[in-house]
Amino acid sequence: MKVALRILLSVFLLSASASFAQGTDVVAKASLDSVYILMGKQTSLHIEVVGNLDPSGGINTVDSMWKDVEIVSIGEPAIEDLGNNRKELKQDIIVQSFDSGMYTLPPVYYVQEGIKVATNQPVLKVVPVPVDSMATIHDFADISDVDRHFFDIFPDWMTDYGVWILLSLAVIGLALFIYFKWLRKGKIPLVPTKKPVPPYQLALLHLDALRNEHLCERGEEREFYTRLTDILRVYIDKRFGINAMEMTTTQIKRALKDNEFTRISERHMAKILEIADFVKFAKVRPLPDDNEKAFRSAVQFVEETRPVETTDESKSTESTEQNN
Repeated sequence: MKVALRILLSVFLLSASASFAQGTDVVAKASLDSVYILMGKQTSLHIEVVGNLDPSGGINTVDSMWKDVEIVSIGEPAIEDLGNNRKELKQDIIVQSFDSGMYTLPPVYYVQEGIKVATNQPVLKVVPVPVDSMATIHDFADISDVDRHFFDIFPDWMTDYGVWILLSLAVIGLALFIYFKWLRKGKIPLVPTKKPVPPYQLALLHLDALRNEHLCERGEEREFYTRLTDILRVYIDKRFGINAMEMTTTQIKRALKDNEFTRISERHMAKILEIADFVKFAKVRPLPDDNEKAFRSAVQFVEETRPVETTDESKSTESTEQNN
């Protein structure tokens, strides 16, 4: 009886909608993709509107009327021009129900300025999901123990970035080691260092360069003796550790006499310093022979005080004597 009443009501509403639409030249129709669905499943409700449609028009659903059947989503409208000022609008509505039964869907309205056309009301039957009564129903599972590891005691950020943290600490440690091992001492690792030139060789190179400048021939005796004494002062400092650059002539003579390696050769240095003092402070112009003698004395002083090179045989003899 209820089904018959619903069918009569649908026919009445359809005829009323059709009669209203005839006056407005707009016809709206609704159809389901499937009239039978399982509980929880979805189906499409196709809406088709044909007539003199205005761009401002569109379908309208009354949410309060959709109780047993829910609207999941509404698709975008597609409008096609049929000619003669007639257009066709198509739009899909996805519906779903979680209660079994037969439901008459509420109408969907097409609304535009001065026009409101309702669609027919399709009937949707929702079928319950079959349940196997013979199947065993299990209770909730007990809480199971989780396997624990050593790294579980650390926070997540430490386990996630542990490798990067260890790598950063290793880099920092290596940088500190390089700094305290080499950089703080002015050394650069993995960079070959130049072999230092022995002081006597450096002094001879500077003396040879001074000779080639011919300062005395150009009348620059003061510059010549200043350069000559500076070369010897630096040599004494580097060779014997005597800070000759900060000493007077008298102090240098005394320091050379007190040193066993320079005691014999001190006379050459004394002659040079005496002539240099006369030239620099008394503005004496020495003879060319005096300049040449001063230069030879400087070379002789360096040659006589150069370190004695020990051969491999003498080294082996010394080590044998020490072992005995």
